[in-house]
Amino acid sequence: MTVKTEYITTETKGNRDLVDLTPKLREIVKKCGLVNGIITAFAPGSTAGITTIEYEPGLTKDISIFLESLLPYAGNYHHHETWHDDNGSSHLQASFIGPSITVPVVDGDLTLGTWQQVVLIDCDTRPRRRRVVVQMLF
Repeated sequence: MTVKTEYITTETKGNRDLVDLTPKLREIVKKCGLVNGIITAFAPGSTAGITTIEYEPGLTKDISIFLESLLPYAGNYHHHETWHDDNGSSHLQASFIGPSITVPVVDGDLTLGTWQQVVLIDCDTRPRRRRVVVQMLF
């Protein structure tokens, strides 16, 4: 069994900005020679999440609107009282999404559906530089 670790660094705008990680993940699979195994993408921190969606302009807006309606920025969060900041909703939105995803790799490709992409969603209230940990097992 082999474990390899790579990283994807990306700049985000915050406020539920979505970044399509799929092309970089495919590049890493090819670079590392992963033919059959699994790949995990993990977002360190507590204000970003990773999931899959169809990465197209309508859904990127829809998911942002959905998360804001579910856990609005203007809500009353105890986190604000604890740390005197403004990103309580960011932490909750990210925890709702989850910090990682694992995708099987078969015959050298991610086993994603035709309209399915792996995305990072940065829920923080400000632009961030995110470093996603990518680990492969094969």
